[in-house]
Formats: sequence, structure tokens, C-alpha cells
Amino acid sequence: MTLTIAGNETGTPRSPWSGSAGAEELTRWKTAARQAAGGLATDALARDRANQDPYREVELLRRHGLVNLLVPREYGGEGAHWESALHVVRILAAADGSIAQLVAYHYINQATIAFYAAPARQADWFRRSAEGQWVWGGSVNPVDPTLELSVDGDGYRLNGLKRFSTGSSVGDVIIVNAAVTDGPHEGTVLAFVLERGREGLELLGDWDHLGQRLSASGSVRYNNVRVDAADILGEVGDEPFSTLVTPGIQLAFGNFYLGVAQGALAKGREILLGRKNAWILSSAESYAKDPVFQRTVGEFASRIAAVEALADVLNRRYDDAVAKGAGLTFEDRAELAVRTAELKVVSTEVGVEVANRIFEVTGSSSTSNQVGLDLFWRNIRTHSLHDPVDYKKIEVGASYLLGEVQPITLYT
Repeated sequence: MTLTIAGNETGTPRSPWSGSAGAEELTRWKTAARQAAGGLATDALARDRANQDPYREVELLRRHGLVNLLVPREYGGEGAHWESALHVVRILAAADGSIAQLVAYHYINQATIAFYAAPARQADWFRRSAEGQWVWGGSVNPVDPTLELSVDGDGYRLNGLKRFSTGSSVGDVIIVNAAVTDGPHEGTVLAFVLERGREGLELLGDWDHLGQRLSASGSVRYNNVRVDAADILGEVGDEPFSTLVTPGIQLAFGNFYLGVAQGALAKGREILLGRKNAWILSSAESYAKDPVFQRTVGEFASRIAAVEALADVLNRRYDDAVAKGAGLTFEDRAELAVRTAELKVVSTEVGVEVANRIFEVTGSSSTSNQVGLDLFWRNIRTHSLHDPVDYKKIEVGASYLLGEVQPITLYT
């Protein structure tokens, strides 16, 4: 079987994105995200407890135009930039971490059209995705390499199990990464797209974790699933532009964790302002007027503001990087990856700490299951373990001290 690998063509622009988001665009999508977040916030705790696949939530995202946000206008999409998309992730995370994760993965999975597909094929993929308002799930977890992609005539057959397949149970399509196990392309890792109802594709619905319960992150089993040439986006290689997948998703994580911290602090402020009287040893009129609690809230707000400032810089810088397309160098990519790792470090630590210590200012009554303040902590504690933050610290330190660059992977 002959494959067309993305980037083999010469003289063809690789990236469908250019420029950066203006004030009007940012305002539009922040407003849409806040409206969607408002709808999610009304029953976030009840939906988390019900632990059902988020089909209604996906329809909410469609109604607000968020699904096609990054698809270029010429292909039927909204033509927005990554800075806008990352703000959407952040805003949704303050209301519902599960749906923020679902959206973040959708954006990066959908963007693999540009990162992996040959330029001549991108238009068709984008058009079909836009017309169908496809939500993109992913089955690419690289530390779970149990898939076998074997040659079958002019196509392949896929077998095996892939865990942590975020969005797969509600996605219209699922992007899969698998290495070819035989034939002339043996060892080549291919990215391909399967519709959720493809024969032999089994959704196990086995996500049973502390948090992120509505992220649709269960396992997928592939039982002799047919993969045709038309399903294949391209090869997963180490060409700089195509590997922007990793800084992109890590940047989305940073915005996600920031949003959770903002949401936890906002909920804590609401609870604190509602507390009557003050601690028995305090001379303040109320808890909110007590310097002890003001100090803690001030610390949280200040650290969140610092993370936000870094995230805002990097969100725009990512647009600059993707706009370079085939002109992106390894040096460009490495510099962006290290800066994104810096964000991952501080957003993780601030997010986990705020979501944990917010209880110090809200009191024992806020631990009631009816309050649901724990939802923020459960969500960020669960997802922040996606990849060890200590290795991000090492990545930053090795770069700072020695100028060393980590090998390109789906984590670095």
C-alpha cells in the first residue's frame, strides 16, 4: 500500500493558521466560553456524581460554536486562533474540569489534520469535520503500546486495547496512533481516524477514577478493525511542525490547571463571603474581614495572577509557532517546549495547592458533599498525574544549565 506522508510535498504551506487573535475575536470566544461555562456550572456536581457519558455537554459545546473554533473559515469553520481556543479551555475548567479536558483534547486531536495529513488532503478532512461538527476523541496513549496494526491487502487490521482514550465514548471520530507490525512500513507509527461506530471498535466505558469523571476517558478495544488508506492522516514522526502536538496539549494542560485554580478560588470566595460572624479568637467582624483569611486568599490570587500572565504570553506564542508551518525549526520547537514546561510546573503546583488549601478559608462546613468544593481538587489531582511534573522540572533545569533538549516524544 502506498502512503502519502504529510510534509512530503514541496513548496506547499503546511499550516492552515496564520496571524494572531485580535481583541474582537478574543472577546467573542471568551464570551461564548463563559456562556457555556455558566450552563455547565449549574449542575456540575450532580453530573459528576451521575458519571454518565457527556453527550448533553457536547451538544452544549456545539450550540456555542466551540467545536469548530479552530477550523479555518474556508473549510466551514470559525477561523479562530489557538489563543482563543486555550482561553476557552481555561474558562470551562473553572466550571467543569472534565469538559475542559474534553475540549482541550478535541482541539489538539482535530488539529492533527494539519500536523499529520498531507497538505492536499487537509481541506477534505477539515470540511467533513466542520460540516459534521465532529468532536474528536483520541486513542494515542504512548505508554500503553498494546495495539497491533498489521497489513491486510491494501489496508490494515487493528487489534488490541488502548486505555485513557479521552473523548472516545462521545467523539464522532477517534484518532489512533499505532505502529505497523509487518510489511514494508514495519515500525512506522501511523495516525489514522476511525468513526466511533466502526465495526470491531468496542468502547469499554471503564473510567472509574477520583476525578475527571465526565472526560469520556475509558478504554477502547479494537477487534480486527479495518483501517483503509483513506483513514490514514499520515506518519507520526519528528519533523518540527508536526511535533507541535506535544507543546500544544501541554499548553492546554497549563490553561486547564489555571482554570481549575481560578474556579476553586472563586468558589472559595463565595463561601467565605457567606460565612457569618468570625473565629472566636478573632477581633474581626467576619471571616472575610479577618487578616488571616485575607492573607491566604491574597496569596492564592497573586500566584494565580502570575501563572495567568505566563499562560497569556505562551498562548499567543503558540500561534506564532504554528503559523511558521514547515518553516518551524528544531530550535524554535525546543524553545517553545521548555517555556511550556515552565508553565506546566507552576500551573500544576498552584492549581493543586489552591484546590487543596481553599478549605482553610472556607471551614469544615465546606467539606459537606452538598457543597462539592472537593470537585476542583479531585479533578486537578487526577489529571495533574498525566505525566510526572518532576520530569518537566528536569526538562527546564537541563535546558537552563546545559542547553540540553529532551528527545521529542508525545510528552516532551
